[in-house]
Amino acid sequence: MHQVIVVGAGPAGAAVAARLVQQGVRDILVLDRYGFPREKPCGGGLTGHADEALAALDLVLDVPHVPAPEAQVRFGAFTRTVRMGRPVNVIRREEFDASLVAQVRGKGVEIVEGEGVEGLEVGADRVTVTTSRGRRLDAQVVVGADGAASVVRKHLTGNAKALPHRLFKAELTVPAGAWPGDVMLYDFTPMLRGVRGYLWVFPVKDGRVNVGIMHYPAFRVGGPALIDVLTQGLAEVGISLPAKSAHGWPVWGYQPGGPVSAPRLLTVGDAAGIDALTGEGIAVAMEQAVIAGDTIARGLATGDLGFARYRRELRRAVVGRELALDRWLARLLYQSGEGWRPWMSLVLFDPDVLELYAARVSGSEILADQKPRLFRALARHLARYPSRRRQLREAAQPLLQVPVSSASSS
Repeated sequence: MHQVIVVGAGPAGAAVAARLVQQGVRDILVLDRYGFPREKPCGGGLTGHADEALAALDLVLDVPHVPAPEAQVRFGAFTRTVRMGRPVNVIRREEFDASLVAQVRGKGVEIVEGEGVEGLEVGADRVTVTTSRGRRLDAQVVVGADGAASVVRKHLTGNAKALPHRLFKAELTVPAGAWPGDVMLYDFTPMLRGVRGYLWVFPVKDGRVNVGIMHYPAFRVGGPALIDVLTQGLAEVGISLPAKSAHGWPVWGYQPGGPVSAPRLLTVGDAAGIDALTGEGIAVAMEQAVIAGDTIARGLATGDLGFARYRRELRRAVVGRELALDRWLARLLYQSGEGWRPWMSLVLFDPDVLELYAARVSGSEILADQKPRLFRALARHLARYPSRRRQLREAAQPLLQVPVSSASSS
């Protein structure tokens, strides 16, 4: 019987294994249904506190990456460039994930590729997992780091039905000079077309860009409609999206009160929930993994594997406080109907809010510790909203004068 089986070898699973090694746990088995390197839909920005998390886990960024020191925020005719508190490194997930797997293997962890987990049974003294190869393996603890479709997550939630975030991504080669080599674009123009989220363009090595769109689940939007909006939005910034080049995936937003553990079971990363405001998952996964690894090591040492405090420990940590605040902000900014407009005008036209957003993305500030600044910005907004509402209408006007595709339900 293993001490720990980690389901999934992406950043969440690799990071948990790395933390367990730091804490002296040696009998660790990591299972992943895919082989590395493997394609992984993702924006590829190491945003938030990714640098600190890598350092805390004794892991390094050793793959090609593009440092992006600036972000461009767009909404219709409005554009503003903000300086990041520190550059955001943009990587290709195929390379980054494979590097983490290699680094964790180098620490002595057994990682089995091409073998996923199909089911699990929790007993009084062990968890038994059934793999895609028909093996039955026992462990004292099982960690669900297996993404949005996590077997462990389904066990904890009872496979409860809810609308997920929807994301679509493509990596494209663009002509020389067609896109600045170190600028990230966050384009909220899709809000005018029935999407609740944003379009991104991130620079990648070798003259490529990572493009995509995120939709918050305020209501259901079909994949073809999201691709239409992505195609149209990219065309407006001079980028052509080839047919069938964008790949989509669902993800779950973090819920502070949601189940993330049970006796002998923990979840991290996408299985525990991403950042609802930005769709960030990489840094979140690694920050959660530090807490999960410490919790598991402590439980193995004391014999207390109920993990009753894990949800509270996640919530009280920096990552949990940031995720909880971003969940609240996402519900305001991405709401259905027309209620999003006052909040969008606050984000766009208050320079301090844009600076805070940039600092949050770059990880140079902890947004959850900046609530006084947020409240001061809100007070300013109440006084200035009539003029900002007019600015928002003027920014949207050029797009409202031409036909646009609408994001329809499906």
